[in-house]
Amino acid sequence: MQATYDRILPLVPPQRVLVVTGDPYLPLVREQLPDLSERNLIAEPKGRGSAPAIGLAAIHLARSHPKEVMICLPADHVITQEDKFRCVLQAATEVAEGGYLVTLGIQPCGPETGYGYIQTDEYLESISGHEVYKVKRFTEKPARNTAEAFLRSGDYFWNSGIFIWRVDTILGEIERLMPKLYAQLLEIKEALGSGEESQVLESVWESVEPETIDYGIMEKAIKVAVLPSSFGWSDVGSWASLIELLPADGEGNVIVGDHIGLDTKGTLIVSPKRLVATIGVKDLVIVDTEDAILVCSRDRAEDVKRLVAELEKKRREELL
Repeated sequence: MQATYDRILPLVPPQRVLVVTGDPYLPLVREQLPDLSERNLIAEPKGRGSAPAIGLAAIHLARSHPKEVMICLPADHVITQEDKFRCVLQAATEVAEGGYLVTLGIQPCGPETGYGYIQTDEYLESISGHEVYKVKRFTEKPARNTAEAFLRSGDYFWNSGIFIWRVDTILGEIERLMPKLYAQLLEIKEALGSGEESQVLESVWESVEPETIDYGIMEKAIKVAVLPSSFGWSDVGSWASLIELLPADGEGNVIVGDHIGLDTKGTLIVSPKRLVATIGVKDLVIVDTEDAILVCSRDRAEDVKRLVAELEKKRREELL
């Protein structure tokens, strides 16, 4: 979160940075971003997905900046080429000023099944050396053979989850495509700045349906553009992604904690409190926490989400 905040400051002043977070995380955000004004901190009573969160930020911005461009940045991304990233954002802002919903597509380096994909359509223009295309379609987390076909086609990019649009544009699309959410946001907006703001937000948010901005808006919108990009991006979406981000030993192992091994290669081991010993293993993820141990193949690390669903079914919430 600190890195996300810092990398955007060369483009916008601190007073123009908003953070939307869950209510339980407010103390942590205040601790990590002490320079952030309390006015720029928006707390959701409960997590409802990216579409309501973005809508909530948009109604705050609409009060004073209704026609200006907002950039939506998830706080869990690693970006290593920050100057290049900011240049792409500046080009995307110009496209958004023309009424487009804009996203950044990442040049894929493998058939990842844990990412969404964007297929490009007709070429629109070039801005400061960055090509801009209309979006043909979005595909969420394809099977491996489908992802391999996408890479062979050459016109698919990973969905970065970074979005750029004018405030009035995104609110107009929410009104058109998610009218129930739009009505709820208007009710909240009417109470902003009043003594009833917290109470209204709490009450309305109970009935807000969870939805992602991808499903709720982007996949159904018409005027959508993408800028294919490459700026050292990772969304740290699985344990295995840490192998690409953290320093490895001579055998390609990334160790966080205590480990001793023989003939162990390409493996991530996270065990801060006790020794993990391995013999003759390759390309694994091993995570040892206080109440559970995860062992999986690196190429199945995204399936942890399926394990979580199984634990929920079995009512093992104490492990989640």
